[in-house]
Amino acid sequence: MAVPFTGGCACGAIRYECSAEPLMIGNCHCRDCQRSSGAAFSTGVVVPSSSLTLTQGTPKYYTVTADSGNTARRGFCNECGSPLFADSSATPHLIAIKVGSIDDPSWCKPTVDIWTQNAQPWDYMDPGLPKVPTQRQR
Repeated sequence: MAVPFTGGCACGAIRYECSAEPLMIGNCHCRDCQRSSGAAFSTGVVVPSSSLTLTQGTPKYYTVTADSGNTARRGFCNECGSPLFADSSATPHLIAIKVGSIDDPSWCKPTVDIWTQNAQPWDYMDPGLPKVPTQRQR
């Protein structure tokens, strides 16, 4: 993968650049990620928050109490609705960049499935990835 990498929303109102390599790439199967992605899971590239720079626009954030009891925020474009980021009060120094928002996501290969206790029974999960029933173990 090339660092820095860039991305943004579908309509181009929001653009960003990330200057760090991922700490992990995870498929999250929690119900909140299912709802926010409109799919069985959401894939996020986890990086230090300080490595993400907005180069254009400002995302809107939606905040919920996650299944873990922590506060989870979802950043998205207010114009087109594209999901962009997620973060948690449990790890304020980290941010997950939604893989679908990365300009060239071809290098993004998930390393773990998390919150698998909430995975949909019809969802096929890669048997080669570690499975964490709740949140990522530290």
